[in-house]
Formats: sequence, C-alpha cells, structure tokens
Amino acid sequence: MKMIPLLKCRNLQAALKFYTEVLDFQPANRRTTASDLVVLLKNGEAELMLTSLEQDQQTAIAACVLVENVDGLFEKYRSRGLDQSHLVDSPVHLGPVDQTWGTREFYVTDLEGNTLRYIQR
Repeated sequence: MKMIPLLKCRNLQAALKFYTEVLDFQPANRRTTASDLVVLLKNGEAELMLTSLEQDQQTAIAACVLVENVDGLFEKYRSRGLDQSHLVDSPVHLGPVDQTWGTREFYVTDLEGNTLRYIQR
C-alpha cells in the first residue's frame, strides 16, 4: 500500500516552481504544465499531488516524509533558496531538531501553508 498526499495550491505555477526548484520533486508526466488542475510529482519513491481544484482538499495540511539524512537535505534545500527565517516561533522550521520521541526533523511550509515534515528515525 502507498499513500500519496494531495496538497491544495491556489497558485499552482508558484507551487510547481517551489517543489521542483527547491525540494527536488519532478513532474511524473512529461506533459505537465502549470495550467494543469492536478499535478503528480515524484522525488525518488516519494510522491505527492498538487491540486488547484476548488472542491479538492483544504490548504494547510501536513505530510510526513521519511528520509535518511535530514541535515544534508536541509542544507541542500537552503542552498536552493529555502528561507523560513520568518517562522521564528517554530525552531523545527529553522533547522533540524532532535525531538524527544527519538527522531530528528525539520519542516518546510509552502506558500499555501502546506507542511512537509522531514523525519529521520
């Protein structure tokens, strides 16, 4: 079984740019354009869908992404322009944090308020 999160985006063009240029996702279909209403993106075995359909989903949901090297990934995204410095009340957005439940995590929140929680066990 595999689950694919569906993230609502009011501005699909901006969301595609963020997810492909900063977070390494690529369209699963070569014919994908920013005018599509729903787009499937892949990054290795991870997949997510972006939707601009009004009846689909709400904004500001969270999805967990299990990774092997949370620190390296955070630095890679930062070098590509990830800037969450405005989220000063959320240390887990500013860099990887050791959680009391035994994981190391950082969060990335897109322009729509959707959050990917990168987790290293």
